[in-house]
Amino acid sequence: MLTDNKIFIRSFLLLLISVVIGSSALAQGIRGKVLTTEGEILPYSSVYIRNLGDGVPTNQEGNYEYKLKPGVYDVLVQYLGYKSQLKTIEVGDAWVEMDFELEPQTYTLGTVEVKAGQEDPALTIMRKAISKAKFHRLQLQKYSMTVYLKGTGQLTDAPFFLRKTLEKEGLNLNEAYTSESVSRITFTQPNKVEEKVISIRTNGDNQSTSPAPYIQTSFYQEKINEIISPLSRSAFAYYRFTYEGTFFDQDVLVNKIKVTPRSRGERVFEGYIYIIEDLWAIHSLNLKTSLLGFQIQATQQYAPVAENVWMPLTHTYRFGGKFFGFEGEFKYLASTRDYEVTMNPDLAYVPEIIDEKVQEVPDEVAEFDKSESALEQLAKEQPTTRKEYRKMINEYEKEAMKEREEPEVIRESYYSIDSLAKKRELSYWDSIRPVPLTEKEIEGYNRDDSLAVVEAAKVSEVDSVAKKARSKFRPLDFMNGATYNFGAGKSFGFKQNWTKISFNTVEGFKLGMGLFYRKYQEEKLADSVNRIRKSFNIEPELRYGFSSNKFYGKVDFRWSTTKPISGHTFGIEGGKYIYQFNGGDPINEQVNAFYSLLFRQNYMKLYEQEFAKIYWAHRVNYGFTYRGNLTYANRHQLFNNINYSWYNKEGREYTPNQPENVETDDQAFADHDILKLNASIEWRPGVKYGIRNGRKYPITSNSPLIKLSYNKAFGGISNSESSADFDQIEVGIEHYFEFGVSGKFDFNVSAGTFLSNKNVYFQDYQHFGGNRTIFSNFGPASNYRFMDYYKYSTNTSYVSGIFHYQFRKFLLTQLPMLRFSGVRENLFFNYLKTENSKNYWEVGYSLDNLFRIFRLEIGAGFEDREFLRGGVRMGVATFIQIN
Repeated sequence: MLTDNKIFIRSFLLLLISVVIGSSALAQGIRGKVLTTEGEILPYSSVYIRNLGDGVPTNQEGNYEYKLKPGVYDVLVQYLGYKSQLKTIEVGDAWVEMDFELEPQTYTLGTVEVKAGQEDPALTIMRKAISKAKFHRLQLQKYSMTVYLKGTGQLTDAPFFLRKTLEKEGLNLNEAYTSESVSRITFTQPNKVEEKVISIRTNGDNQSTSPAPYIQTSFYQEKINEIISPLSRSAFAYYRFTYEGTFFDQDVLVNKIKVTPRSRGERVFEGYIYIIEDLWAIHSLNLKTSLLGFQIQATQQYAPVAENVWMPLTHTYRFGGKFFGFEGEFKYLASTRDYEVTMNPDLAYVPEIIDEKVQEVPDEVAEFDKSESALEQLAKEQPTTRKEYRKMINEYEKEAMKEREEPEVIRESYYSIDSLAKKRELSYWDSIRPVPLTEKEIEGYNRDDSLAVVEAAKVSEVDSVAKKARSKFRPLDFMNGATYNFGAGKSFGFKQNWTKISFNTVEGFKLGMGLFYRKYQEEKLADSVNRIRKSFNIEPELRYGFSSNKFYGKVDFRWSTTKPISGHTFGIEGGKYIYQFNGGDPINEQVNAFYSLLFRQNYMKLYEQEFAKIYWAHRVNYGFTYRGNLTYANRHQLFNNINYSWYNKEGREYTPNQPENVETDDQAFADHDILKLNASIEWRPGVKYGIRNGRKYPITSNSPLIKLSYNKAFGGISNSESSADFDQIEVGIEHYFEFGVSGKFDFNVSAGTFLSNKNVYFQDYQHFGGNRTIFSNFGPASNYRFMDYYKYSTNTSYVSGIFHYQFRKFLLTQLPMLRFSGVRENLFFNYLKTENSKNYWEVGYSLDNLFRIFRLEIGAGFEDREFLRGGVRMGVATFIQIN
């Protein structure tokens, strides 16, 4: 019986194969290879069918294949640096085998008319192209295209001690891992992108190097993935341009321009850009750059899709680099076809552009008139200088934005995946794939398809067991964190509690545990995209100190409602718990334990409070939020209970749990009670928005964060004279400015005063973010680097400023090798002045993006002109944003 089944299966497979072969034999079109006249392969050449306005690229081995109905076709083959070749081919009922051999391109010099003895012709060409860049961005009101994207990656090196582990996981060196996708992308002015993924096939994960930022953006923009475009308004500040000749292609004259960075390194391109004469549009480009130390090469071949409109037909991208002993390379090919374009009727006229620096300006030239609409001026069929034209097109863009329903929305993107995208059969891919797979890619697919079958079988056998296991309690859930769902949006679980194990001199070794109960519900709005989310949370927090023999606990009850751009939260919290004097927790529990046990340095200072708090917050929109809370607390001073440390050399002792401060006396730490109101607002003026799949999100790059807070302690709440009584107000601003390529200035400035300070205890002093450890805080402008945690805390007036500047090129980064590796240099300067302290300031220098993820700082702190301390600090790279 088993033998019969095998015979049946084999017969069925043979029948299926014969059907597939038979059906493919009925197909017809053109296929072949693109080579040089010397017989060298030309990978990713453009094979363009002029009759259809469509085309395909060749693969890495130079092969192409295009299915066509019977007929006569004009086939144009292009490759950068080689002469285009046009052949007329008749397609019948079978495949036409047609190879192309391309000759090296020859360039003619001196065809550009400029005044004798003047500058390089490339400067005129690029000035005109830059002045027309926005025109080319805006000339299409809308366009759609089908994008076939194939990424092939391979790991070329890995640390020797990890190679066997990687092989066990199925990841072998120098083997191809390929992904393919077909999407329909639609762009609508001014910045709306819609992508629907029709199909996906992958046998590896290389999304971290996806070229999507390059494909969905245009080299006519100021930046491409934060890299300065050669057609940017500021291009001449970053690039030198050299004219290298012209050639004719598809009845247009094309200028070859060499692009050389004035300072080589990251976020600038180097290579060649080809500009069409008179139209001043991109014909093709071949540019390379680096980002975070990874090398990137981009090649684009354009083709006409409408009158005076050239769009990319073929994109190729290469990413490569090393990271902690791993080395890899990813190659991407994107074929864009089936263009559907809607012209912008306002920009139907293509003006003659005059470069006033080297050309005579005729009397009838059009000049920009502020009293007249830009649209009317653009419609005039008159030549114009590049400067005047740029003024017109900029004003036209502003006028168009004002007419939009939501001018504050500056970016929209929509992404969806067809329900069948991951279920397409191999026959589908064979029919739609514009580029034949290479032998290496076929081998990779066969290998991973076999592995996928084995893994699927394993999963199916244990799936039911795994589901049951997930619903059970596992021994380490209470430490690792876990959630148990009970249906109807109700869940209970443990937070991750490993970080709640620590050591301090008040409690000794300490254990903690966080739990939660949550009830969640959401309601779809009429647009079927946005939702109203409501949640109720109960979050207990427990801790026990083995030396203090004290158990502490608190619980937080919180109700939250979140709407598309607004929301509010209300809560009640209370219990008996331990806190740092600085509520901002300037030192991490584990860092304090590390310093206490290894160096006998106890920087964390704690107090105890029994309290009840009611709080509320309302986000009106992403530009304005206000908060408030009212707390009643009874606070108690705590003392060290243990002298244990692994560091036992003479001369170093733990400091008392009472912080040193220039203003306080012992009374500031006495037990007391307090009824305290805190109210604050956060405002981001001019905040802009983006929309992702129908949901708004804030874009804060041009919106500073302005903060205003007020604290009021109500005296006389009990018969005791130990009630706190004060008024405090503070204002602050945080923001950053970017300068050119990688230049960035971050700042955080605040100032405040105690309007009254009749009875202020140390917990309510204004504290500042000090640091005495080797670890630098997250964020470039978050805290001080060398300042004592509590020495300058005050109940008077104060001003604080933290400033951080990142250079693209400073001292060590004068060396191109370091700039290409992604290393950055920073300077920081921080300043603090209180009414009763000297001027505290610190200055320092840092190397950023070391090994792409670290930051090393060196600096010193001073009081007036007196040196206090200096040293080294280590942290994560400033580009890594961690909340």
